[in-house]
Amino acid sequence: MLSGTLFTVGLIGVVIRRNMITVLMAIELMLNAVNINLVAFSHRFASLEGQVFTIFVITVAAGEAAVGLAIIIQLYRLKSTINVDEARTLNG
Repeated sequence: MLSGTLFTVGLIGVVIRRNMITVLMAIELMLNAVNINLVAFSHRFASLEGQVFTIFVITVAAGEAAVGLAIIIQLYRLKSTINVDEARTLNG
């Protein structure tokens, strides 16, 4: 239930919000919901595969956050905004 609720909140945040930083945080929330699910199923079925996959998801999330923030900084320098609607066109 917790994982589903967190994933739903993250999905709503991605769909509704227009601030890129908020969208990035909502994606991180969705990834953490997946991690909770992986660890719960790993514990339920007494195997370590879910916990290993969780480590990989955390690694990917860290890389995604670093690259995402770098893109947001460059876009802010180019357009002076971090609004998703105004960043859809990539020409100067």
